[in-house]
Amino acid sequence: ECKQRGNDLYKSKKFDEALAAYDEAIALDPTSMTFVNNKAAVYFTAKKYDECVEACLEAVKVGKANMAPFEDRAKAYTRCAKAYQKKGDLANAIKMCKEAQLENYDKATERMMKNMELEKKKADAAAYLDDDKADEAKQQGNEHFRNKQWGDAVKQYEEAAKRAPNNAPIRNNLAAALCKVMDFNGAKRNIEKAIELDPKYVKAWARKGDIEVLMKENHKALESYKAGLAIDSTNTTCKEGLRKVTAMINYGAANMTEEEKQERARHGMADPEIQSILQDPVIQQILRDFNENPQAANQAMSDPSVRAKIEKLIASGVVQTA
Repeated sequence: ECKQRGNDLYKSKKFDEALAAYDEAIALDPTSMTFVNNKAAVYFTAKKYDECVEACLEAVKVGKANMAPFEDRAKAYTRCAKAYQKKGDLANAIKMCKEAQLENYDKATERMMKNMELEKKKADAAAYLDDDKADEAKQQGNEHFRNKQWGDAVKQYEEAAKRAPNNAPIRNNLAAALCKVMDFNGAKRNIEKAIELDPKYVKAWARKGDIEVLMKENHKALESYKAGLAIDSTNTTCKEGLRKVTAMINYGAANMTEEEKQERARHGMADPEIQSILQDPVIQQILRDFNENPQAANQAMSDPSVRAKIEKLIASGVVQTA
């Protein structure tokens, strides 16, 4: 009777009266966790989250002492998790979800916990941002780099990147340090991020070209150096990089053994961009024309976009010239 009266008052949003009714029910049967759980629901709806947490934990305590069903105990923990989430305490919210799952596994609770974990990860990352500390870590990284302490330099630049993830020069420095420890894939990811953050960052384009040379992706390096020079035609690093990679491509074509040429072509074929070019029907026809109709092929090469694609195939070693 007290519980039903409490439920009716709760539905009418008469929260104080509902709590009083549930207290009466608890006095009559202190071994039932249900009435304490009901109080927790009232507190949650009334946005009294501290009181809700306290009531949920009390409900679990009563439930465990009196062998209440696991489902009911899990329900109390889940409501407690939601209250903690409302309070902005995601660590305890996740903890309560885990407790609920130990009592009684529930897919909805699992999904809620995963979302909370993602929310916490984002919140933690945002709370970690600090430009001053990023610059401090960057300077320490520079010092280690100058002293050829590559591993320590990487650690400091990674710390700087966490503190200031949208700082392109930090990404550029991290890429340089990663090259020194032979992590070319990591270097490539970071330099591409630097360019994404600042497409006109010429130093990043030059670094990207250098990394691609190290990865034996000469056709990509060619493009990167050209992209840098399109922004600043006087950049000496891009100029020198373009000269060297062009020489490497020409030298390779003239001096490689057949086995080396095949290895270079296999490496080029692994590139999705090269695969896409080779699947282009227009390019396929031009490649046939080089053997069957050279005049038509030369005419097609007057189109800058076609020429760029063919040159990329040649630079990758997939198409070999005499």
